[in-house]
Parts: sequence; structure tokens; C-alpha cells
Amino acid sequence: MARCFVVIGAGAIGCHVGGLLAAAGADVVFVARGARRDALALKGLVLGNIDGSETPVSPDRYRVAATAAEAAAMAGADVLLLLCTKGGATADAAGEAASAFAEGTPILSLQNGVDNVGRIRAAAPQVVPLAGMVPFNVTLDPMPDGRLVSRRATSGTLHAEDHAATRSVAPVFDRAGLPLHLVPDMAPVQWGKLLLNLNNPVNAVSGLPLRDELMDRDYRRALALLQDEALTAMKAAGITPGKVGAAPPRLIPFILRLPTWAFSRIAASMLTIGPTARSSMADDVAAGRTTEIDDLCGAVVRLAEAHGAVAPANAAMARIITTLRPGDRIPGKELTQRLSA
Repeated sequence: MARCFVVIGAGAIGCHVGGLLAAAGADVVFVARGARRDALALKGLVLGNIDGSETPVSPDRYRVAATAAEAAAMAGADVLLLLCTKGGATADAAGEAASAFAEGTPILSLQNGVDNVGRIRAAAPQVVPLAGMVPFNVTLDPMPDGRLVSRRATSGTLHAEDHAATRSVAPVFDRAGLPLHLVPDMAPVQWGKLLLNLNNPVNAVSGLPLRDELMDRDYRRALALLQDEALTAMKAAGITPGKVGAAPPRLIPFILRLPTWAFSRIAASMLTIGPTARSSMADDVAAGRTTEIDDLCGAVVRLAEAHGAVAPANAAMARIITTLRPGDRIPGKELTQRLSA
């Protein structure tokens, strides 16, 4: 039987990755509930690419389950689980999956942060957790006709832990336009991505699209403060972050602090972003949902404290996001001052 991909967490990343796999002819089951389940099952998806092209995916190209147990009954024995939930939901989602799928089922984490494989292992020792990294930004919005449109707003190549399970599905991902770069040690890649993800809370407090926020030097200075602390903590821990974007990690804070005219030239690839793209944290704040701030700034604070360093700017940003209400905005200069205090 051909391998079935079960997408747990039908948010922006889950819908985009699962939708592309389904469009390429793969067997895909989404685990979704409530309005999201209804939209997927009855209306379908539209996949938007960074070049502006769109690919409609009708509901007959995939299946939708309300629970992991229901998905397991649909999927059969040859399964790769794709975990796309927020970090805070990892333990519960992994536990539910482990109770539904056979022992030894591989589960690929396509989540932000560096702690999710450990969470999966602790909550569900029966499954085989594999680290992954999604470098690109995706937004998910309802369309007037009820379909969900998943728009990829930035570029980048999926990374995954080199394992028999990921090697076996790499050709399928290739056909879907999602080439997998397999590496033996994902930790440097994940820390390199976390460095870039520190812009998520900055974008959330700005209230601006990502490109507009990055064109504001004060917001870039705030991001550079967060990244400086993260790099210091990584150095203390003996971690060398992988190069995820165009620039070497240790040069990024310097580039961010450049005058906007210079930044826009040197970091042109960083600004190749869809005009309405925003961070998932901005969406979470706007909807009053729990954010991933503990997986980002919180991880930096914990790493620093574990190795005799401090990360006060990241701790301050975590406090700001925790108390931020829908509609709240903080100007860039004020944010930089608050993180520097």
C-alpha cells in the first residue's frame, strides 16, 4: 500500500504542505475539527505560491478526519504523521496519535522551536519522532466561497532529519514542489530557524505586514537585540546555528541595524515577501489565542540561564506578548526602548 500522510494540525503550514502533497497525487488525511474540518471537507483549498499563482485542490483529492483514531482507520498501515500544531499542543497531539497508530509510526515535526521532538518523545514513546524545519511563511485565510486559501509568502527549502522514513518519502515531496533537504543533525538548523523566528513577536506587536515591519529600522533594531542575546546563549551552549536564510547567522543583527537604504539592498532576498504576509503569532494575537512565544523567546531565556548567561530582552518580549491584547500596537522606537531597559 502506498504511504499515507496524516496531517495533524490543519493550520497554515499543515494545509499548505498537506495540500501540495494531495495536489501531487499523494494519499493525505487531515485531522481537523470544527469549522476548519467543515471547510476542508466541504469546500476545499486554494494553494497560493510566492509567484502569485494559485492551485485549487478540491475535497475529493484528500480525506478529513475529526480525530487521530478516525485518521488511523482511514490511513492503513504505511503512514507518516506530519505534526503541524503549535508547540504548546505538541504533547497532547502526540499522545493522541500514539494511542491511535501502531508502535514505531514515524512522526515528522514541522513546527517552530527546538523542543518539540523532546516533547513528542516524552509524551509518546511508542512513536518515532523526527525533526523537521519549514523555512517559509504561510498565511491561511477564508475565501468568500468558503474555501481556505493557503498562501506561501517567502521562499526556502524544507529540512528534515535523515531517516529511512524521510528518505522513502523524499521523491513524493519532490513531486509536490517541496524538496526535502535531509540532514543527520537537525539541531543547528532548528536553532538557525529560531533566530529568524524571533521576528514573529516583533511583527505581532507592530501590527504591520512583514515587509513593512522589516522596512522600519526601529523594529529591526528590536529584532537585532533579541538575536544578539540568542547568539550569545548559543555560543555559551556550544551551539553553532545553521544558515537558514541568505546571510550567515552571526551577520544578521549587523545587517538589521543598517540604515534602511542599505538594508533594502543587502537584504533584498529577506524582503521578497508577499505584500500582506504576517507572522502566525500576529494571527494568534489578533484572535486572542495562546502564542508560541515560549517556544521562541522562552527557549532563548532557558538556554541562556542553563549556561550562565542572561537574556533580558527576550524575557521582556515574552512578557509583552503574554499581555498583548488584540489590536494593541507598540511603535518600533518604544519597543526597542522597552527591550533595552
